[in-house]
Amino acid sequence: MRSERLRGWLQSLRVYAEPPVARMLLLGFAAGLPLLLILGTLSYRLREAGIDRTTIGFLSWVGLAYGFKWAWAPLVDKLPLPVLTRRLGRRRSWLLAAQLVIVSGLIGMALTDPTQDLHRLVAFALLVAFASATQDIALDAFRIESAPVDRQAAMAAAYQVGYRVAMITASAGALWIAAAVDPNERTYEHAPWTVAYVCMAVAMLVGILTVLFSREPAVVIAPETLRREQGRSWFYVAVVSPVLDFLVRYRWHAVLLLALIATYRISDIVLGVMSYPFYRDMGFTKDEVAAVSGVYGVIMTLVGAALGGVLALRYGVARVLILGAVLSALTNLLFAWLTTRGHDIPALIAVISADNLSAGIASAAFVAYLSSLTNVAYSATQYAVYSSLMLLLPKFLAGWSGWAVDSHGYPAFFIGTALIGLPVIALAWLASRLAQPDGPASDRPSSFTTDRS
Repeated sequence: MRSERLRGWLQSLRVYAEPPVARMLLLGFAAGLPLLLILGTLSYRLREAGIDRTTIGFLSWVGLAYGFKWAWAPLVDKLPLPVLTRRLGRRRSWLLAAQLVIVSGLIGMALTDPTQDLHRLVAFALLVAFASATQDIALDAFRIESAPVDRQAAMAAAYQVGYRVAMITASAGALWIAAAVDPNERTYEHAPWTVAYVCMAVAMLVGILTVLFSREPAVVIAPETLRREQGRSWFYVAVVSPVLDFLVRYRWHAVLLLALIATYRISDIVLGVMSYPFYRDMGFTKDEVAAVSGVYGVIMTLVGAALGGVLALRYGVARVLILGAVLSALTNLLFAWLTTRGHDIPALIAVISADNLSAGIASAAFVAYLSSLTNVAYSATQYAVYSSLMLLLPKFLAGWSGWAVDSHGYPAFFIGTALIGLPVIALAWLASRLAQPDGPASDRPSSFTTDRS
């Protein structure tokens, strides 16, 4: 019996060797690389250049492009690109176009000195942000259409691994490159950052080559969907139909599903804004935080993502989604415990490891859940709406996190972030009880059921 279980687990793990899943590792790297180069790493560069913190804070708004990508998702979903779409297909053409724009924007950022022309640097950062968000839209659709539903959790896990590796590359990697060629780190030098950002632009070749050597996914649209769209205007098909499709399939259950999407990551995101100020206030040095967060944290996130993919494959997305919601709330309480430990490296390692493990599990299950709600006829638009919606409310509330800490202290803040996760657990449980929508409106069945177990 034990050997049979072991063989079952090994068979489940083989999913990560399948070509569509392996490709998501490389495409995840391409998706994750631009993010910190226009946010965290750019903020460090600007501060070193003497730009004031208030300006740096306002410039972080370039990241809002990711929250509003749903606005142009219908174009990515339905609009063909001249020459490229005919040669590469609908999804790969948009992926390649977005990646080429990202490379151009990063080179522009590399060649622009913020002390001489800050506005130009911001313009290139905005270009990278919008192109990166566009790449996300096309990539989510490419992932959903490249494998059946029971492989989506593993696809999401592979994507997250590549994404996390890219984030390390774009943060620690870029800083190490700039430091290695910096003749004097006490003063700002433009040349080291030019080298670092050009290297990051070259690293985007990982995604470009993956797209060029991949196959365009073959999508079979249900006859019912095709009949619905015949004779409709482009705007109706691209913008109105994806929304109507979701409402028709889920009816009044759509309110519950949208509430879960909007709040599932709320505990993690609200806490995350205050995590680094907390480490500093507790006396942890930059080297200590970098080592623990960059080594232990990332490893545990990757382990959690892979574990979440395997668990979802074996037990169904529904149960793992609930587990992720529970773990996200519970691990926030560990931060409240950490406030009583002072400068305690082993305690920091334990808390960050647990927090990142739970985040990896929750993220893998959540991406698979969003994928299960998506109709392949509108995969780019619908998934862009879902992934944007999941950020808006948490990001808004996270803006008040500093005020909460100043008013009530760290322990109460961390306990509060755990408590706001309790309704999410209830929503995940209720969503898991949903029956499948009636009729054949969806072009493929959802995996988000308890029947798989």
